[in-house]
Formats: sequence, C-alpha cells, structure tokens
Amino acid sequence: MTTDRALRFVSRRLGWVVVLLVLGLGQVISLESAQAQEEEEGQVQELVGRIDLARPNKLYLLADLKQGQTLYVYMQATSGNLDPLVGLLESDANVDTLGMEFRTAIEQVIVEGEDPLAAVPKFADQAFLAWDDDGGLGYAAAMEFPVPADGDYILMAGDAPFPGTFGQFRLLVGLDAPQALAGEATPTGDILAVGYEEIATVEVAGQELTGALAAGKESTFYNLDEVSPGDAFYAYVEATSGDLAPVLVLRDFGDKPLASANVGGQETSAALQYTFEEGGRNFRLEIERGGTAVSAQQELDEKADVEGPTADEYRLLVGLNAPEVLTGQAETMGRSVLREPLEVKVGVKLQQITDIDQKAENYGAVVSLVMEWDDPSLAFSPDSCNCRFKNFTQKDFDKFIALTGGLWPEFTLFNQQNNRWIQNRLVVVDPDGHATYFERFTTTFQAPDFDFRQFPFDTQQFFIRVDSLFPEEVVLFSDLAEFTEVGDQLGEEEFYVTDSDTEVTSETATTGNITSRYSFRFEAKRHLAFYVLRIFVPLGLILLVSWFTFFLRDYTKRIEATSANLLVFVAFNFTIGSDLPRLGYLTFMDAILVAAFAFSVFVVVYNVFLKWLELADREARAHRIDRSMIWLYPLGYLLAFGSVALLFFVVQPPIIFA
Repeated sequence: MTTDRALRFVSRRLGWVVVLLVLGLGQVISLESAQAQEEEEGQVQELVGRIDLARPNKLYLLADLKQGQTLYVYMQATSGNLDPLVGLLESDANVDTLGMEFRTAIEQVIVEGEDPLAAVPKFADQAFLAWDDDGGLGYAAAMEFPVPADGDYILMAGDAPFPGTFGQFRLLVGLDAPQALAGEATPTGDILAVGYEEIATVEVAGQELTGALAAGKESTFYNLDEVSPGDAFYAYVEATSGDLAPVLVLRDFGDKPLASANVGGQETSAALQYTFEEGGRNFRLEIERGGTAVSAQQELDEKADVEGPTADEYRLLVGLNAPEVLTGQAETMGRSVLREPLEVKVGVKLQQITDIDQKAENYGAVVSLVMEWDDPSLAFSPDSCNCRFKNFTQKDFDKFIALTGGLWPEFTLFNQQNNRWIQNRLVVVDPDGHATYFERFTTTFQAPDFDFRQFPFDTQQFFIRVDSLFPEEVVLFSDLAEFTEVGDQLGEEEFYVTDSDTEVTSETATTGNITSRYSFRFEAKRHLAFYVLRIFVPLGLILLVSWFTFFLRDYTKRIEATSANLLVFVAFNFTIGSDLPRLGYLTFMDAILVAAFAFSVFVVVYNVFLKWLELADREARAHRIDRSMIWLYPLGYLLAFGSVALLFFVVQPPIIFA
C-alpha cells in the first residue's frame, strides 16, 4: 500500500469514528433533554365543558394536592360569548351560598352608591384562595397558585358576572407545569380534576308544557335538548279537552322510532321511557292524534253544543332520569329537556307605495323588513374579533350559519307577485347570539281583498304577509311592534292610509305543515276631491239643469236638452269604468249613474208625452201634470239617491251578480 492510499484509508476511518461519536453524543443529549423536559412539564390535564345561563359555573375536585406543588389553571372559551373566570376554594367551602353572597354584596355596594365593578375583585379576594378573570390571552383566564398545605381543593370554572355569558370552554389544569399558564401545554394523561357532575348522581331534569292539536292537525313534535349516554328519558301526555287520544313516539335524528306508547289510540293518556345508549342532539318526541277517546271535557262540550271545530288540548310532562314523570305528578326542575320553538320577532315598515293597480288588484311598495331572534349557537366571544357585533351579508351569513349550526328562519312573502328587488340586506349578530336581519326591498303585492261596492267612498285593505318556511314547532313568529309603522310620505296621491295593525296566525303551507304567518295590514281611503269636483258636482249641475227645463213651456226645447244629458251620463260611465276592473257587482257609483241615467230617460219620455198632449190639443192637462212634476222630480231624485246610499252604506248588500 502506498503512502497516499494509506493516508486516505486512515482519513476515512477517522471520519467514521467522528460521525459515530457525534451520533452517540447527540443521543445522550437528546435523552437528557427529554428527561429534563419531562421533569419540567409536570402533570397536565385538559377538560372541556359548557357554561349556561341557568348553570353559570362548573365545579371540579382537585384531590390530594401536596404542599410545595404549584397549580396552574388556564380557561379559554371555544364557543358562545363566554367570558371565563376561574377560582380556587377550600374543600369545605359552601359553594351553594357563594352566588347568594355575591348578589348580596353587589346590592349593598349599589345601595351605598359605590361602583359595583370595583366591588367584584374585593369579593373575589375574600371568597377565593386564588382567582383570575382576564389573565390570559383576550378574555381567557389564567391562574397560578402555590399549594400551601396538603389536602383537597375545589376548582370553579365559571363566567364573569357582568354580564352573564355562556358557551363551551377548554380548561387546562397543570401541577408544576408552568407551560399550562399559556394554554399551550400538552396533556400528560394524568387525572388531576374530576367534575362534581361525574362524582354526584346523574343529572335530573323535568319540564311541563301544554299545547293543542288544532282541528285538522294530526300531529306535532318537540325537539329534545342535548342528552348524554345513559340518560333515561321519560314522557307522559294526557288530554285535557276534546276527544284526543294521544300517541307518543320518540324518534332519533334519522326519524327512526325508538319508543312509542298508546299506539292503538284508545286511551286519553300515554307514557313512555327510553335510555339513550349514545348521547347527542336532534332526538324528537312526537304527539299524534290517535283514535277517538271519550273524555269528560268532550261530554261538557256536547252539552254546551259547541259550534265549529275546536282544538284538542293536552298536558305534556317530560324528564331526564326522573321516573316519577310516568305518574304525571313530577315537578319542573333543572334544565330544559325540550327545545322551545325559535321565536322570531317580525316588523314591517311601509315606506312608499309606488303604484295601486285597481284593475289588476295589486299594489307596489317599498318595504323595510326586520327580523330578530336569539340563538345561542350564533354566540361568539368579542375577543375573537375585537368587536361588539358582527355584520354579515346574506352569503356570508349562510356560511356562518353552516359553521355554527344555528338556524336561519327562512321566509317567503305569501302575496308577492313579481320579483323582489332587494336594495339592502344585512344581518347583525351580537355576542350573546341575538341576531337582527334587515332587508329593504321593492315588489308588487297581490291585493285580492279589494271591495269596490262603496266606491268611491270605499275603504280598501292592503296586506303584506310573511310566511315561515319552517313548521311552527321549529319557528314561531311574533310581532316586533316597536319597528312596525307606516311612513309619513308614501307618495300615493289617490289613497291615504287611515289605520294599520299586525296579526300572527297559523296557516297550512303548500307542504302540508302548519306554519307561522305574520300579516301587516293597513287600510286606505280615497281622496274625494277628484270625485266630488269632477263627477258629483258636474252630475248635480246636470241634474239641476234638467230640473230647470221644467220651467220652460217649449216642450221641444226640453226634449233636446234632456236628450243631451243622456250622452253626458254615457261619458261618465266610460270615465269610471276605466279605473276599475270589470266587476261582477254594482258599486255605489254605478248605482248613482244608473239611477241618474234612468231618471234622464224618464224625463225625455215625460217631455215627449207632454209634447204629444200639446199636439193633441190637450195642453191644459199637460200644464196641470207639469205643475206637479216640477216638485215631484227633485223629490224623486232625493228619494232614489237616499235609498241607494242606505243600501250601500247601512244595509251593505252582498255582492250581486258575482
């Protein structure tokens, strides 16, 4: 082997040795670093939960803490508008009286004229061993506590008291793990905190409701609130009026029946129970109309000879882990078991009337529509956006709804005829889940309720009808009275609005579901100046001229003058007919014109008769008749017009010739 080759061989050998030494040293350093990191991390546990307005805090037992250990707690909201607060108590602390003591302290501060916000830290310092409100990022709470003595402690996870907030949270509990204070620690699998809900007995809740199945409605349903695995659900329903024989059916989210009762529909009450193997949402309890069951109330109704269809009323009692529900004697307790329908307040502001087409029986309007509702699913924490509320366009709001699982109360305008031209559309959501939908639009509304019998002294009714696309069990409309109004300058010259009101009713939709309908109604009358000055005054003058001809002795001239009146009445008839549709009944104006036309024809015939008498050398008889007719003619007009007015404005006859 040459010298060069020997040097290269030795060099390669030394290189491998160096690499091996470096790798070995790296492994040693890595092991030492991992051991040091493990010692530094300590013990970390991650928990999740939810704070509701009805249950403003969660309690956890920290068992067997040792003196010298350091407790680190980090609480962060993950949904809703929750503003987290954490506090540590002695194991023997009376947690039940804590809320009462806090309210008493705040009331005392207010009575003394002090700032209640400044009193919160003072109370917390006295009540807790340690506590924190906004020590973490944003509204997150972060607390550090050196354990002073061996023993058990109580950790309270709640919400800040002003105002009450709610939502899901993430809770990190660490022992000798300072990284937990930043909310970034990795759980080690240790059990440090155990919820009191898990230690105590299962949750017990009961709820009582009343309802009715209207005539023609075969069933209704209630959606259950979220349930946990192992929860036992109980339901009891009994008829309180009518001949209802209720059938109970519990279904899952796939509409699969889980339990049922009184399927034959022979009894006036029904009860069922079911234990959930898996928790979740969207379980549904249905009440269906079964067979005929005679009840005491039915007998009373029959004795009272109740006219028309009536609703069959019932009482419903439901409970979680409350078997006494089956007896029908349980009390309301705990949280809600069933979700109530989403109440949506609707308001309409009529801002302009663009056109009233009496022939087509519709009208155009510019309308502002507002809907308000509260959905906890839409709640958010203000520190997530540094905002007091969120604004959405319709497209962005649809995405937000899909992301949060909330409900968008879709609607349709029932009497809308043409396209709805939307000028503005906006949704505003507050941190607590309060949503406000605003829309300004222009469209044409059908007005099938026009009644022209008293034209032109008629009062017409106009409607804007908003129909929910969801059944009443899901969405229920109510009136937003503070928003609803009629604008001051509507831009309509022929009519003026005299009254308006609102009504919420139940209607059968094309889908067969009973849905909620909000109706905004306004009444309008005509400005009478046009009809008085352009029709009634000229008509009166023409009739007056016809009467003046009675003082003439030239019957030929009288025939010519009264014949000309017939052409005037024909012109009036065409003028009125161009404004209204081809009706199947007479209007007040039609009756007046027909009466005037009939009198004019009579006057022509009468004058011809007098001329015939004159030509037959019976002029004296003609003069005697004419002297009486001078006063009978206007009296006949007054009686005729008075009878027409009495018929149309007092008696109000049904639509004739329809």
